[in-house]
Amino acid sequence: MIINLIDKAVESGARLKKAAATMGLSARTIIRWRQQGGGQDQRKGPSTAPANKLSAAERQQILDISNSVPFRDLCPKQIVPKLADQGLYLASESTFYRVLKEHKMLTHRQASKPAVSRHPQEHVATGPCQVWSWDITYLKTSVRGLFFYLYMIVDVWSRKIIDAQVFAEESMDHSSMLLAHACMIHGVQPEELVLHSDNGGPMKGATMLATLHKLGVTPSFSRPSVSNDNPYSESLFRTMKYRPEYPSKPFENVEQAQFWVDGFVLWYNTQHLHSSIRFVTPDDRHFGREQQILANRKKVYEKARNRNPNRWSKNIRNWNPVHLVWLNPEKKNDANQMHCLKKVA
Repeated sequence: MIINLIDKAVESGARLKKAAATMGLSARTIIRWRQQGGGQDQRKGPSTAPANKLSAAERQQILDISNSVPFRDLCPKQIVPKLADQGLYLASESTFYRVLKEHKMLTHRQASKPAVSRHPQEHVATGPCQVWSWDITYLKTSVRGLFFYLYMIVDVWSRKIIDAQVFAEESMDHSSMLLAHACMIHGVQPEELVLHSDNGGPMKGATMLATLHKLGVTPSFSRPSVSNDNPYSESLFRTMKYRPEYPSKPFENVEQAQFWVDGFVLWYNTQHLHSSIRFVTPDDRHFGREQQILANRKKVYEKARNRNPNRWSKNIRNWNPVHLVWLNPEKKNDANQMHCLKKVA
């Protein structure tokens, strides 16, 4: 019964690891049961309590000390060493944490406000020129310790490089100029555009923010020191710098660097088959040519399956266009997995 429930949950879109954890099992256990053809659940569990289990008096002593006047504002990592300095050892830090958690006392224990971890705002793109991401990367020069700065804007939905300019210095003036130029040449309605970036000075400077406000563009920023919040630009920079054509020697001047970047942008937008958009080029997706390309691929695969149906155990490859693209989507909790299990049960 357990295997059937989990299989139905997986077919409905749940991950095996999450579905198994909902039943108190590991994914490897489910795989082993499948290989054995099912059978009875032979887990027996512990028949006796551990010999080293804390007594009720010891647990109460941990609670009393943690809530006493000298220690009530301290975390277990501070309490345990202080007790050791007094010649007293009750339990490890992890045991302190476990006991406090069981009694719902594991909260912020200082007068100051607790640190708050905020998730960046989620943005969804359903077409081109709705959500842009941009960042700056270093380009080596022939002078040791000096760098050129590549400013690059990419469309999140189509992965098209909107604009890329190389400058000799990092400046918020360059940022605002680049954005205004990109909006002009692409005919973008700024009030419908979200521009995402990290928390660098050129991104949040007064000149850049004034330009965003003037154009009506909605700004979006990553959390400080979290590069994963701006994945599209970071991934694009890696693709660029790991190209076989990337120069092995530093750039001599800005013109030389800009010439190479222009060539990369042309290749990336018109020839590079991007894996996240069903292996079409960014330009084909940006300008609406992907529908016909993917429809033709689907026909080729259907003809191949009809010729040799015994070689296809499942459906053909998914060649449907990717309609929605998320920037920093909110993480789904395990309640969705539990709901999926209850639904199929």
